Amino acid sequence: MLKKIKELSKDTAIYGISTIIGRFLGFLLVPFYTNVFTTQEFGVYTYIYTILAFLNIAYVYGMDAAFMKYSSVSEKEEKRKAFSTPFNFLLITSLSISALLFVFRSQAGSFANLPGEYLHLTIYVILILLLDSIAIVPFANLRLEKKAKKFAAIRIANIIINLALNIVLILVYKLGVEAIFISNLIASAFSLIVLLPEIVKNYLAVIDPELLKRMLKFALPYLPGSLAAMMVQMIDVPIMRELTNDSTVGIYRANYKLGIFMMLFVSMFQFAWQPFFLENAKEKNAKEIFSKVFTLFLFAGGLIWLLLTLFIDNIAQIELSGRTLIGREYLEGLMIVPLVLLGYLFYGLYINFTAGIYIEEKTNYFPIVTGTGAAVNILANLFLIPIYGIMGAAIATFASYFIMAAGLYFVSQKFYPIKYEFRKVIVILLDIFFITIGYYYFLWNNSLNFATKILLLGAFFAILILFRAVTKQDFQSGLKIIRNKN
Repeated sequence: MLKKIKELSKDTAIYGISTIIGRFLGFLLVPFYTNVFTTQEFGVYTYIYTILAFLNIAYVYGMDAAFMKYSSVSEKEEKRKAFSTPFNFLLITSLSISALLFVFRSQAGSFANLPGEYLHLTIYVILILLLDSIAIVPFANLRLEKKAKKFAAIRIANIIINLALNIVLILVYKLGVEAIFISNLIASAFSLIVLLPEIVKNYLAVIDPELLKRMLKFALPYLPGSLAAMMVQMIDVPIMRELTNDSTVGIYRANYKLGIFMMLFVSMFQFAWQPFFLENAKEKNAKEIFSKVFTLFLFAGGLIWLLLTLFIDNIAQIELSGRTLIGREYLEGLMIVPLVLLGYLFYGLYINFTAGIYIEEKTNYFPIVTGTGAAVNILANLFLIPIYGIMGAAIATFASYFIMAAGLYFVSQKFYPIKYEFRKVIVILLDIFFITIGYYYFLWNNSLNFATKILLLGAFFAILILFRAVTKQDFQSGLKIIRNKN
């Protein structure tokens, strides 16, 4: 058993680290883009990739999850059939959808309200969607066969190729926004080519009707949940574009992406958290452990939020060879970053609350909670953007993650009640709220300088110390519990 747990932890670390590296490498394109593209060009690119993200869900419709569920068979021939059935069906549906989109690409571009000079980019979008959907099952098969290193290597190589091609095609060949899509297409083609040996090894020219029926029955319910999750992340883009313009979208999303620093922290925690709570769920003091982890996570996340909130403008304006972290014409949107960071922090709380849901096998509540968050996001964006512009969209983002965290908390407590350290948790949350109010008060009164930032930093720690929200003993006991469990 210990050996299997170690294997799980090792694979989790590989997937987690590769995902985090991938996201960070992808983020490196943001400073590059914002220093070479106008806000309008960045807005158009963001909008098209938002459409691509939603279409990708429709292309795959949960078949990767269905494959993972129904492919745990022992016989070699059965394994090949379990691989080939979803692979061939996805190939057929992806080719069919792509053919329709290609034939009606002008109408699709007009329906999406793309500017005329960008309509030809729909061809790249169609090809990217096709290649990525074909690669879904082979990638899932690598995970199933525990080839974590190969999976991670292909993913990271894909991103590096994409990154390098962007730089060359934009700076050397002056291809503008089109270079982004060409780079993505070549990187997707690379991944599929590298996966060809896996495809050939497992391929059969067959679709098992009974197996396909079971897979579709399992996969299709994933579609609304996946769409809801994507709405929470990206629905603000088309709404903002409809209510404002491409330039505003560009400024908003460029600054939104600075939330990656909190997202990376939450992602690292997420990859470690799930195997940890599953391994320790049957321990007598499991709930005590989870409670302590929650307090420490909130404190650590709150500290990261504080430092980034207070100094993100200084970081963003650091000059290297005359360039800033994000282009100067984008800097006016920095005011949204604290709320985006706070939204990701509450997403981290949501991740904490998943423990009880998984342990009690109540995962059917996830789509309900996510759907509620998506609905809040849509309504808040529609109401707030006309009044507050990009700040309205940032508030909507925070509100959706807050609702998701609160919703999952109540569901989790219903089936797996944990006695959290409520006094400490409330103090930390109120402290964060107090600093948020102070930050925006000084910002909107044009008095947010280094002195006021130090004042807010000191106030944050003073409140924690005064109300003994986090003590030295908390860290010692938390580390002791985790060390004993490991």
